[in-house]
Amino acid sequence: MEVAKALSHSKAVSFGFSIVSNSVSLRPFNKHFHADILNNDCRFHRRPIHIGSQLNCYYGKQFSLLKPTRKRADLLPTPRCSVAGSSSTEPHNPIEMHLRGFSAESVKAALLQLTPIDIVKWSGILSIIAAATKWTVNTLFSPFFWMYFSWSWLFWPWFVAVLIAFYGLHCFGKHLHGEANMFEQLAIVTSAFTWLTLVPPGFFNGYLEGWPFVFFFVYHYFFFFNVSVRKRLYGDYFTRPHDPKWDVNLPMTSRLVFSAGIMVAHWLAAFEGPELHRIPGGWNNLGIWGLILTTLLMQYNATLYLAKYSENVVVPTAVVQFGPYRWVRHPIYSSTMLLFVTNFLALRAPLSLLFVVAVCLLYYRQKAKLEEALMVETFGESYTQYASKVKYKFIPFIY
Repeated sequence: MEVAKALSHSKAVSFGFSIVSNSVSLRPFNKHFHADILNNDCRFHRRPIHIGSQLNCYYGKQFSLLKPTRKRADLLPTPRCSVAGSSSTEPHNPIEMHLRGFSAESVKAALLQLTPIDIVKWSGILSIIAAATKWTVNTLFSPFFWMYFSWSWLFWPWFVAVLIAFYGLHCFGKHLHGEANMFEQLAIVTSAFTWLTLVPPGFFNGYLEGWPFVFFFVYHYFFFFNVSVRKRLYGDYFTRPHDPKWDVNLPMTSRLVFSAGIMVAHWLAAFEGPELHRIPGGWNNLGIWGLILTTLLMQYNATLYLAKYSENVVVPTAVVQFGPYRWVRHPIYSSTMLLFVTNFLALRAPLSLLFVVAVCLLYYRQKAKLEEALMVETFGESYTQYASKVKYKFIPFIY
């Protein structure tokens, strides 16, 4: 038998074949066929469904043709051919596959397997879904809802405040893992100040004007003084490695209670104070602007003097006795309390003012006690003499 030419250099190709006498002819096809072989007769039929097949022919060795060869037909062994195929009649649509197994009998069998607890559970879930659906439909078709929605959106964008809060919490989670960049740290501060200065008066008044906007920006400027000091000393905004013993912090419970107290005080001030348009303006607020200036200067000078006599802005190298430290031993905490007091004075909320002062004194007194113990341990007699000379911790001539 003579093989005229090689079909391909691959070991498996898709082809059809026919057997006539002692010769085998192979012919490639562009489409898939399947063969029904009966009594040495090969018939090819088109199939509508995908089928994969492979034909392997070999004479003792695997059938590989690289060069034409010529051998006597009577010396060749009988060729052995095998056809391997795979076909699938299953539907490719997953929905159709699930529907094929769906029947009344299957539903009946599933219901019979339910326990009383399952029935109660699913009844409760369906009741909640039905009630929520009914409430949603009634709300959407209520003209009063759309009237309130339009007015509240016009005067106070609640959705913006909620989105800012969620984004701030997301950034705070990244900050706890040390992954927040500068923009995300700014987002944390902005979301906190939004819910301190803008949301409470917006909630109780239905609109915003005047002092809430002023203190929203004053809070930002105040709390970014330490960042500006780093920029001034080092040329960038990032903290430097330092001895962790100077990171004086109270337990997490105390910090959470303090944060909650500050938030509650701002909401109480917005509730206690008069409507924003009733707060007098002009020269009546000259004292408020003077307190704002005093607060900002006190915070900036205290931070700057502390940084000059500290290593990496955090670790003190000497006892600071200049600037605001001549009057109180903890002027940074004092300026923070003065900031809150000024805000509440501007909103005309005296009871909330007393509340926020009490919250700050309870927290800062514990923190100052730890810091002063660390200063005595580090500087000894030098800090003891300073404490005896400057007797007031937070409020000059009072405490």
